[in-house]
Amino acid sequence: MAAATAMAALVPGQASEARDTSYVEAPLRAFAAITMVWGVVGFLVGVVIAAQLAFPLLNLDLEWTTFGRLRPLHTSAVIFAFGGNALLCTSLYIVQRTCHARLFGGDDAIWFLFWGYQFFIVMAALGYVLGITQSKEYAEPEWYVDIWLTIVWVAYLVVFVGTIMKRREPHIYVANWFFLAFIITVAVLHVGNNISIPVSFSSSASYSAPAGVQGAMIQWWYGHNAVGFFLTAGFLGMMYYFIPKQADRPIYSYRLSIVHFWTLIFLYIWAGPHHLHYTALPDWAQTLGMVFSIILWMPSWGGMINGLMTLSGAWDKLRTNAALRFSVVAVGFYAMATFEGPLMSIKAVNGLSHYTDWTIGHVHSGALGWNGFITFGAMYYLFPALWKKTSMWSEKLIAWHFWLATLGIVLYITAMWVSGIMQGLMWRAYDELGFLQYSFVETVEAMHPYYVIRMLGGLLYLTGALIMCFNLWKTVTVSETAIVAPAASAIPVAAE
Repeated sequence: MAAATAMAALVPGQASEARDTSYVEAPLRAFAAITMVWGVVGFLVGVVIAAQLAFPLLNLDLEWTTFGRLRPLHTSAVIFAFGGNALLCTSLYIVQRTCHARLFGGDDAIWFLFWGYQFFIVMAALGYVLGITQSKEYAEPEWYVDIWLTIVWVAYLVVFVGTIMKRREPHIYVANWFFLAFIITVAVLHVGNNISIPVSFSSSASYSAPAGVQGAMIQWWYGHNAVGFFLTAGFLGMMYYFIPKQADRPIYSYRLSIVHFWTLIFLYIWAGPHHLHYTALPDWAQTLGMVFSIILWMPSWGGMINGLMTLSGAWDKLRTNAALRFSVVAVGFYAMATFEGPLMSIKAVNGLSHYTDWTIGHVHSGALGWNGFITFGAMYYLFPALWKKTSMWSEKLIAWHFWLATLGIVLYITAMWVSGIMQGLMWRAYDELGFLQYSFVETVEAMHPYYVIRMLGGLLYLTGALIMCFNLWKTVTVSETAIVAPAASAIPVAAE
């Protein structure tokens, strides 16, 4: 009887009256709102730099508005501002409800995280525009920004772990395992890759402590695992909570989710060297990165299967729940990106794809399709939940957002795939005398139509995000307020 009662409390949509908890929500509302603000900023800058590649005059002949300054602004705004705030918001929302415990530190600690993280974003963005960076991919901020982020991140870890330790639910739901791996590993990556020596105490510039091949290896150990743990493990935490919640179904296989977690965590950390094929990096290290990248197919697709099969018996909900479409299609893009990445790590394939727009297409199929769509699905769930509304203001606008964004992604990635493969083939084409058949300028000229298509795809994606922001605003200000039961939210567990 006790077991049946305990299991009932773990079914999505049900609640345990014995575990009434007053959750921290006001700072999470701020995180949810700023997530969308930074998302629009990041997408807008992305459209601008896409337009600059197609029409170079749009660089405006100003140092602050050149592609070289705006490109890291775009990547950091999308990854760390949009994605980072989404991860902070969702992880802190989920850990409370799956642990049946108020966040460790209460409102004050979460407000510190909120303002501290926004201060980091603004400091980093100013550095990009002013040219004050250490020129490391995904790690451009200088030493003084890195120190501040370390302080904020340690506070984040303390809050998250403290909440788990004070939990009233004996079981630690798998989403929290993914979030915890993301928080700890990103901390190690951040500190390890940013060990630097300031030029002087009065200077904002610094020298990286590791140099040469060692510096490159550490950078791509960081760079690829920023993808693996920031953009994959953290967002898988979202998938394991919000898809069961939106589908009102338990996770297809909790056992598979555990296998997915441990294999992904162990394998991903070794894959970074595949970014350095055909460089001065020792050949054994390149091969090691390639082998582990290929093996990553298995856990990645195991997670994809678990996410999609959760909808068994509930596929009809895709017709009526527009927000669920985002989450489900996100898993499809996750499958595609985690197939394409290992494929491109194979040396023979990488010889064609490296340094081409094929890489850009691959990155954006994951970023726009997987990270963007799973975040949109989560926000469509969170806004009514955090503001205590019965539903989103307009399901029709969610559908418009979905189709505009999907069309935008398709235009973007197909243009970059075609452009990239063409680019690689032109670079390696020789005439009958053994001379290069095309000059570099000719390859750039041939890619111009595809750059225009990419820009249009990005514009559609941005338009969809603006529609979403309008819908969210109307939800908060106009939609009917729900009558909220005092009981805590339930944990979406496996059917096993």
